[in-house]
Amino acid sequence: MQINFGGREIALKLVYYGPALSGKTTNLRSLHELTSDKSRGRLMTLETKDDRTLFFDMLPLTLRAESDRPGGGMSMRIKIFTVPGQVLHASTRRLVLQGADGVAFIADSQICETEHNAASFLDLRQNLKDLGLNLKALPLVIQFNKRDLEKVRSDDELGQLASKGREPVFKASAVHGKGVIETFFGLLHLTWSKLDGEHQLAKMLGIDPRALLPMAARQLGLQQDVTTLLSSCVGGRLDRHAQVAP
Repeated sequence: MQINFGGREIALKLVYYGPALSGKTTNLRSLHELTSDKSRGRLMTLETKDDRTLFFDMLPLTLRAESDRPGGGMSMRIKIFTVPGQVLHASTRRLVLQGADGVAFIADSQICETEHNAASFLDLRQNLKDLGLNLKALPLVIQFNKRDLEKVRSDDELGQLASKGREPVFKASAVHGKGVIETFFGLLHLTWSKLDGEHQLAKMLGIDPRALLPMAARQLGLQQDVTTLLSSCVGGRLDRHAQVAP
């Protein structure tokens, strides 16, 4: 997290991590399409010849506090990055991960990709360790993407996996825009809860702590209720969504 008092801006960094071709870039493209053009920045991509993301995508979403405070409080800029999933780009993944406030791990639901998912998750754990960070202390959600394909893990299997861990789990078909917003808000919820508790961000923004997610939904041009978005989580510890203001 970065705080620019002169520019009256708080910047959060969210990173989408996962194996190659799991749908990290597709998530960002869908998120860009599903949000208001007034609140989003330009989606930047750097790709190789085989259309895989080489370095990162960055999608800055800007939220301004709806406050009666003179000057309207501070603004929050959310920068979303993806990492390259290919094994040879390990150093780039570590570099992009540095300074992350929260991580969405994008797994491929196809049964044949189970080993790649596991290897990528271990890679995430190791890179965080190398950066002096603890996976358990970092806001983290897991998305099982590509639910529209055949030969994927069943809903029952995902439910059983989710029940064994603490990380919130979401189902998605990013290419069709399904589960993308839900995953993002799950991650934003966890990240906001942790950072607000540590740094009193709501006070800086001039808002009620429970108002951030509903405010974000409005300013991003979304019609869905935040509580409904968070309730799509199929497991893990996301029960704090009850604190969200209507």
